Amino acid sequence: MLDFLKKGLSKTVASMNLIKKGEKISKDLLEEMLLEADVSYEIVEEVIYYLPPSKEIKKEDLKRVLNTYFIYEEAATKPSKPFVELILGVNGAGKTTTVAKLANLYKNQAQTVILGACDTFRAGAIEQLRLWAKKLELEIVLSSQGHDPSAVAFDAISKAVAKGFDRVILDTAGRLQNQKNLNAELEKISRICDKAMQGAPHRKILVLDGTQGNAGILQAKAFNELIKLDGIIITKLDGTAKGGALFSVARELELPILFIGVGEGVEDLIHFKAEDYVNSLVSSIFTE
Repeated sequence: MLDFLKKGLSKTVASMNLIKKGEKISKDLLEEMLLEADVSYEIVEEVIYYLPPSKEIKKEDLKRVLNTYFIYEEAATKPSKPFVELILGVNGAGKTTTVAKLANLYKNQAQTVILGACDTFRAGAIEQLRLWAKKLELEIVLSSQGHDPSAVAFDAISKAVAKGFDRVILDTAGRLQNQKNLNAELEKISRICDKAMQGAPHRKILVLDGTQGNAGILQAKAFNELIKLDGIIITKLDGTAKGGALFSVARELELPILFIGVGEGVEDLIHFKAEDYVNSLVSSIFTE
């Protein structure tokens, strides 16, 4: 886990270390390093304010302050079989690949998984998910381009119930938060899931592109208002120096970051643990 996290934060750490140059960590230097990692200015100012009033910052004090940004109540998810997850986000966030990574992670935990190709907006998305299902040896429910995505969701859940699958993962079309037709479609998919199985979808997850940094926060807020989210997955963290934006995600949305993507391989999805994340950043700040 920690090795994967270091890989995911490597560019963020490198950008901060360009500033450090072996100096002792003062508040001015810390402020510069955190801003370089795309921690928002407001959060940086708060961090500085809550640190003890000494010239040199101590490692444990910084850890304590940074960890407070991940203290929030997580909604309890009731166990269910099948457990249905609805995956959404904008185009280019790595949503379909994340669905495959998530399915692979569950499969490695000896759970049975079925995929629902509810992105019927693009024929390429259906084919991409079909290829992933074939590669991972998973069942998939799909249809042709232009077909009603809520019907695909209904069929996938119905099949999972009938065959006793543990997990259903529904991929949806990429959409901007202001696209009214696609967003109405998303609400319909959610309603139809509940008809196929009461209480479904059990978890609605937004996939955010980590390379967007703090720019993705407004997008996430809009999605949360549209269809109440249960969690976030951050992708492409290994490809950006903006790893500090996760503090803003946690603070502004008060939603759990469930997983982070740290590479292109199917195994490169890891459970997010706030303490490990903070420890990795703080350790890099204080490395000589």
